[in-house]
Amino acid sequence: MNEQHQIRQEIYGLLAHLFRSAPEQALVDWLITIETEESDTHGMSQAWNQLVKAAEKSSTEATLEKLEDEYQNLFIGIGRGEVMPFGSWHVAGALMEKPLVALRQDLMQLGFERAEDVKEPEDHISALCEVMAMLIEAGDAEVLQQRFFNRHIQPWYVSLCEQINNAENADFYKSVACLAEAFFSVEQTRFAKNPNAIEVTEV
Repeated sequence: MNEQHQIRQEIYGLLAHLFRSAPEQALVDWLITIETEESDTHGMSQAWNQLVKAAEKSSTEATLEKLEDEYQNLFIGIGRGEVMPFGSWHVAGALMEKPLVALRQDLMQLGFERAEDVKEPEDHISALCEVMAMLIEAGDAEVLQQRFFNRHIQPWYVSLCEQINNAENADFYKSVACLAEAFFSVEQTRFAKNPNAIEVTEV
């Protein structure tokens, strides 16, 4: 795997982790160690800066319990959270709609099966990021990555990030949304043009 693909895989893995659950102390500590460069123009650099600053703030002003409460309020809630992390809701306006059916068909063709202990629909943004990370790690053809991203992430990631940014209880996760939107934008450009022509900035 070349360096660019490794960076992409690691970012997808990080986003999958952060959208799956609130960050644990080890992850917060690791985020603080990332060295970033100030930039007024590069979206990825700005996003990394924002995430590192949010991690620093969380380590000094907030406990892990507050991060867990934020995640709970945003993505779970009582009945439902402020944010819907499922593609079908953003694309079709409801859960368990046609986009999920299409996703399940594509996952089956790619050889992925949902684990028995997973109760959430497969179109959770965390699961989609995990699939992309696995496709990259396995060295699958870019055309497969392109097709999966364009069909199952590209149509709704902007809506998801806007929902997070507008959520009343969003604080740390605004920085996660910033990184997600910046990275997915790079991926969208990558897959709209020559897949090998776009570089991803690690920090």
